Amino acid sequence: MTMITDGVDDEEKWLAVGIAGLQQNAFYMHRSLDSNNLKDAMKYSSQMLSELRSSKLSPHKYYDLYMRAFDELRKLENFFMEETKRGGSIIDLYEHVQHAGNILPRLYLLCTMGSVYIKSKEAPAKYILKDLVEMCRGIQHPLRGLFLRSYLSQISRDKLPDIGSEYEGDADTVNDAVEFVLQNFTEMNKLWVRMQHQGPARDKEKREKERGQLRDLVGKNLHILSQVEGVDLDMYKDFVLPRVLEQVVNCKDEIAQFYLMECIIQVFPDEYHLQTLDVLLSACPQLQASVDIKTVLSQLMDRLSNYAASSGEVLPEFLQVEAFSKLSQAIGKVIEAQVDMPTAGVVTLYSALLTFTLYVHPERLHYADLVLGACVEKLSGKGKIEDSKATKQIVALLSAPLEKYNDIVTTLKLSNYSHVMEYLDGETMKVMASVIVQSITKNKTQISTAENVEALFELIRVLIKDLDGSLPDEVDEDDFKEEQGSVARLIQMLYNDDPDEMYKIISTVSKHILTGGIKRLPFTVPALVFSSLKLVRQLHGQEKNPSGDETATTPKKIFQLLTQTIETLSSVSAPELAFRLYLQCAEAANDCGLEPVAYEFFTQSYILYEEEISDSKAQVTALHLIIGTLQKMHVFGVENRETLTHKATGYSAKLLKKPDQCRAVYACSHLFWLDDHENMKDGERVMLCLKRALRIANAAQQMSKATRGGTGPATLFIEILNKYLYFFEKGNQQISVGTIQGVIKLITTEMQGESATPDSSADAFFASTLRYIEFQKQKGGAVGEKYEAIKL
Repeated sequence: MTMITDGVDDEEKWLAVGIAGLQQNAFYMHRSLDSNNLKDAMKYSSQMLSELRSSKLSPHKYYDLYMRAFDELRKLENFFMEETKRGGSIIDLYEHVQHAGNILPRLYLLCTMGSVYIKSKEAPAKYILKDLVEMCRGIQHPLRGLFLRSYLSQISRDKLPDIGSEYEGDADTVNDAVEFVLQNFTEMNKLWVRMQHQGPARDKEKREKERGQLRDLVGKNLHILSQVEGVDLDMYKDFVLPRVLEQVVNCKDEIAQFYLMECIIQVFPDEYHLQTLDVLLSACPQLQASVDIKTVLSQLMDRLSNYAASSGEVLPEFLQVEAFSKLSQAIGKVIEAQVDMPTAGVVTLYSALLTFTLYVHPERLHYADLVLGACVEKLSGKGKIEDSKATKQIVALLSAPLEKYNDIVTTLKLSNYSHVMEYLDGETMKVMASVIVQSITKNKTQISTAENVEALFELIRVLIKDLDGSLPDEVDEDDFKEEQGSVARLIQMLYNDDPDEMYKIISTVSKHILTGGIKRLPFTVPALVFSSLKLVRQLHGQEKNPSGDETATTPKKIFQLLTQTIETLSSVSAPELAFRLYLQCAEAANDCGLEPVAYEFFTQSYILYEEEISDSKAQVTALHLIIGTLQKMHVFGVENRETLTHKATGYSAKLLKKPDQCRAVYACSHLFWLDDHENMKDGERVMLCLKRALRIANAAQQMSKATRGGTGPATLFIEILNKYLYFFEKGNQQISVGTIQGVIKLITTEMQGESATPDSSADAFFASTLRYIEFQKQKGGAVGEKYEAIKL
């Protein structure tokens, strides 16, 4: 650590010394220029530039020194320009700077003077540029040579004899401009590569880091080439690209080859890449085995994909050059050549190729399937992929068709899609299955055939059941609920107008979800039940099987499936859910006029109530559900209705708490009075229920008085009074004005008794009930006349 710190400190000192020397000589150079003393100005500028001969600075520190020198050279160039305008000879100046003592300062001054020489147009630009690029060979030290050539590149980029340039002439052509840039690029790359082989092996990592800092100096040449107006497609194809690739391949350096291939892909137009795909791809197998060719090819395919997406007009070009076939073959060759390529690399290549295919040939599904099939072939024999990078790439590969088509039905047509998914481990497969389900729900995709449902549920089976037969204990409850909730929403989305096909869909879903295990069934079974009941109601509105076809879908057939489905909940300790679903089915059977089916569902719900529901609160809730559902039933004959009603009233009397008993009993009164059915109005039994409720309420008051010393609030009596008023208004002859007044008097006595417990809510409830009676009196008409007799 101390040695490293010392090294950094030393470097800072050397930089400081270099800057001080440069600034001192720059000062004297300016003073000489101001006094028009060219000889001294050249001397001091040469001494100033001699500071760039340092070998003790890292690229980062050397760049700092170089930029200070660059700024001074700009000022020197301006002086040379002014000197030529005052009549000074360009040729004399050009030759004068060549007398600098050291080669490095001399070449910097030559480049600076060369820039002025080209601007003067006294000689063709191509000769001056050729002269300069050749003379720069005199510096073979990698760091100093790179910065010198970078300076040459910088001062010449706006002086190239390009088409439309002021330096274009009869003797100067775009070929000369391109040749100059290519020659400078070639020499810079050689210097850059040479850095790798200088110094001891232990400093390899440091050298690679330094090379990384210098790479843009080399790549800048390719950027300049891409900006040359005269480089059209033909010149790029026949001259520029072969020369650049020749240098890339021949340098045999991993870092240079990877970076320069990236540069080629990034700086030249997409159209050029498409038309020269053969040439570019042919270079890939010739690169060093350690080059990250997968990233290079992926970048190329990404650029071509974006090019295709930018305009539909360019798509015929892709077909014309057979881009898909060429890229596919190139990937195959690269994978074969690099036998040690990691799985993540293989999948990355096919993921990029699939993205390219989906953008360029979205209508050619067999192309996408070929890519997936090729990926399966390369993955064969590897078993479940454990590497996280590889699984991430497989998820990206599988997600691409979903994102492109926004339609799982289209994706399901890819026969190899499911085979790729098989290589994911359990957790990642679950993530991918969730992505598929989210895609369906987000895009509201209609899946309307049993065949597609079967294929889909095979894909997402990891969400529906545990592949190893057991649910891991460490599953996050919230994540699990969200996951199963998404499956339930998916089930509700499955639909087909044709009842027979819809029944097949329901049967397919049932086959898959019933093996889901004790934790999943409570989420998925209700969704299936309600989807089935929707079909039942659809069938109820249609003509009853006119052809008499025994295989046709009928409500009875669906109810048989539902019975088997709901029974599974009993085996997974979800009796209350099964109870509710049985009542839902009973209601649907009632709407279809299927009395035996409705009675069976009620029977099953009663059995669950008696045998499985033991919690007192759960019993109260369940009993009110029974009463509410039974009240809606009109399909039952007298005997069946009497049996079910008798059971319900019997359950009411057996509730643990007296207030619960009371409320359940007065709720049962509605079972004997159905407004829309005259044959189901039994005023006498309604009266019996209400009287019984009063007795239970009174017993509750007495029990409260015995245990707490007070009778408690009269809320139960007020609730019963409201039931009396309801049936009185509905025309129940058994309930007279005297009966109602008797209940009002009873409540008043209870609330005013010495042992009564004050309760503001009960007082407000009673007052509100009395106001209702007054309001009904003021209505007039038959209702007002009825209520008029009640004296408050």
